[in-house]
This record gives sequence, structure tokens and C-alpha cells, in this order.
Amino acid sequence: MNVHDILQNPDEHVRFAAYLDLLDHVADANEVDLVSRVLTDPDQTMAQSAVLRHLDRRATGLYSGPAYEGWAQAMTRATIDHPFLTQRLREWSLFRAIMLKLPWQPENLLASSNWLQLKTAAGTHTEATEILAEAGRTKRIRNTAGFSLNHGGES
Repeated sequence: MNVHDILQNPDEHVRFAAYLDLLDHVADANEVDLVSRVLTDPDQTMAQSAVLRHLDRRATGLYSGPAYEGWAQAMTRATIDHPFLTQRLREWSLFRAIMLKLPWQPENLLASSNWLQLKTAAGTHTEATEILAEAGRTKRIRNTAGFSLNHGGES
């Protein structure tokens, strides 16, 4: 099945599942094209949701390795017209910098989404969790960061 075939189905739930399946099995060389094609679906909320799941899955597997930078740049180009998706990629890059102890700016973490703050608060990076325990956007983020600090990041 390809994107053209999927687009013929009027049920967005069926299309969503089919897109996830295609994205789960796409070859690296075809990934940018497939992401771009999925984002042509008329139901933009559904299409972006499918791509978001794909980005999160791929970033989880790639962020700690050398292939991440090139992948993130390619995905940013593929999602450039979709601000939420490009923001998620920027946040994955910030998460990567924090976790790998690369240079990062605390104000970027504090300006990030609840998703990234919570993900980071549950991690083991002491400087970031200290910042979030003190100034995280929500009580849940502050509590999660405090718990991580008190329990060695095993939340």
C-alpha cells in the first residue's frame, strides 16, 4: 500500500493506522519523502499526529547516536510548514543536548513545552532537573523533577 492508495479511504482512522504502518517500515532513504507525502493528507490534524508519533519513535532511537543530527535536519526540512512538528524536533534536539551533556541554555528549557519539561524532569540530568524542580511550568513538572533529584532519576 502507498500514500495514494491510503488517501482513497474516506475513514481517517483507517488512514491514520495505515500511515503509522508505512512510517514504521519506511527505509531511511525514503523517510523524508514519505513524511512529506503523509503531510499532504487533507485531514491535517490526523496527518500531523501520525508524523508526530513517527518523529517521537525515531528520535527516541536516534537521539543518543551520531545519526541524529542529519536525521533531525532532514525531518525539519520535511516538516517546515508545520510549526508544531518543527517545534517538537527542536525540543528533541534540546533534550539530546541535555542528556548528552552538550551545551544548552536553561532559558530554552524553561521556554519549552510541558512535554519536554516533563520528559526532562523524569531524566537523570541533575542541572536540568534542578532547574525544573525550581521553575518548571507546572506543579507536576516541579514535583517530577524533585522526585528525580531525590531518587536518582528513577521515576
